[in-house]
Amino acid sequence: TGGHHPTQEGEVFNTQYQALRKLGCGAFATVWLCQDMRRKKHVAVKVLRSREGFAEAAQDEVALLRCVSSMKKKDRAGENIVCLLDDFRMIGENGFHILLLRLLQLWALGPSLRCLMGNYAAQGLPLPFVKKSLQQVLAGLHFLHKCCRIIHADIKPENVLLYGRDKSLQRLLPDTLDCGQRTDLRLQGPGDDLGNRLEESDLMSIEVKIADLGSACWTYKPFSKEIQTQPYRALEVLLGLDYGTPADIWSMGCLAFEMATGECLFDPQPGKYFSRDDDHVARIIELLGRIPPQIAFSWNKSTKFFSRPGALLRISRLSPRSLHSILADRHSWTKREVTPFTSFLLPALQYAPERRATAAQCLQHAWLSA
Repeated sequence: TGGHHPTQEGEVFNTQYQALRKLGCGAFATVWLCQDMRRKKHVAVKVLRSREGFAEAAQDEVALLRCVSSMKKKDRAGENIVCLLDDFRMIGENGFHILLLRLLQLWALGPSLRCLMGNYAAQGLPLPFVKKSLQQVLAGLHFLHKCCRIIHADIKPENVLLYGRDKSLQRLLPDTLDCGQRTDLRLQGPGDDLGNRLEESDLMSIEVKIADLGSACWTYKPFSKEIQTQPYRALEVLLGLDYGTPADIWSMGCLAFEMATGECLFDPQPGKYFSRDDDHVARIIELLGRIPPQIAFSWNKSTKFFSRPGALLRISRLSPRSLHSILADRHSWTKREVTPFTSFLLPALQYAPERRATAAQCLQHAWLSA
């Protein structure tokens, strides 16, 4: 507390919860594994960084969490969102820190999907597991979009947590709580050989849940113009246009490709004469084709990227490549694998948000159940 006198609530926090280790950190907060000394169980405590405006953001997140918790009691579809048990309070406000308490079922939750993907980076995760996981992510998004009227706004591998029923995840993935300190998850294999991949039958026993509503907002009340982590950022967000739930579907499409191939669909990089955003828009055009003028020039920020319809301002040479050719040539997928997957993916990457597939429509696609 930097020498300041703690509030009464702060004193309660200090006596009830014992910090054990850091689970992870982001731009706005760090998350700690703590022991609840009264209830004799592990909890996760989110500690916001000391910056003006974070208190209001924390209050918004609490409101979103309460909505999700309330709607989960009415709709079983909410089981695909990380279970926040019985308390999310702001405590200990002293001008330096605001603590947002989030009690999680840590015994059942493992590391993020990113950790697991690190062991399959060369070729992607097995497709049966990809399909099963995407079904659960899409079910969670459908629940958020339709039942809660919430845009998650940051769908990415780090915000999809692995989940094992009956503690199976701890049996399959040892030492999962340390994964936040590493870039991948080292799996324990026969003969103590690290780095072995799970048998597909074991992998298929793992489920996933959407986590972290720290960037989320209401469908009817966006909090910020800039949302989403760069590689998963929807075109309309890049262009500074209004966004809604379709932005989450675009991120899901990027996530699906990365899970299936081990490669980011869009991994923009800045150059000497252009920004990362410039490169991002260029890569999108290379893959999906020319952006219609009614979208590219629908807001004055478009002049940041385009000199005229179809022409980028700072990047002149493009190398068009189809999704089909990337999968077939770079990842050696057969035509029988490529065609149904592209049929699933491309509707999630439609330029016009109103034409983009919804979570419910994606769930009904034949590729997911094949």
